[in-house]
Amino acid sequence: MPFELPALGYAASALAARGMNQETLELHHDKHHQAYVTALNGFVEKNADLQGKTLEEIVVQSYGTDALIPVFNQASQHWNHVHFWNALSPTGGGIPGKLEAKLVETFGAVDEFKQAFKAAAVGQFGSGWAWLIQTPQGDLAVTRTPNGVNPLATGEGTALLGLDVWEHSYYVDFRNRRPDYVTNFLDNLANYDFAEANLD
Repeated sequence: MPFELPALGYAASALAARGMNQETLELHHDKHHQAYVTALNGFVEKNADLQGKTLEEIVVQSYGTDALIPVFNQASQHWNHVHFWNALSPTGGGIPGKLEAKLVETFGAVDEFKQAFKAAAVGQFGSGWAWLIQTPQGDLAVTRTPNGVNPLATGEGTALLGLDVWEHSYYVDFRNRRPDYVTNFLDNLANYDFAEANLD
């Protein structure tokens, strides 16, 4: 069965008051994400080794394999964006207790976590992603990845919260001001309930 573009869990206009307008969301979800899904389905249709596999299996199998780089690019970006839509919320910004305690334990304070995450997101040269992850040892960490690479592929840990820092994610709203986009995400859009649900 072909992979499908998931519906958003909120209206396309629902994030506008919190810094991500409807045009951004519709271009990003309906155009960019749909393009990844369409391309991935085309690759799977032509490759019997990929048929019947989950998205996660395809991401892991194709990562680091030269012949499957085009497959990985589409599969990983599909996986990343499924995560990303869940990482956004019209009521975002509030951090639930279990996650807050874990952030304080790891970073010393929530603000210190935000500074580390912002540094990763802003410091990613060109296109890529910033992530809050839980390592295989159970610790939290902030990391960044280029292009469509993600923690599932690298085995660094479980993605708790990911932020797309490709320019199409923020250019309509913030032009070239990536730092402002990241701050707005952390303070107003981040679905920390989703992040907490991904713990353990």
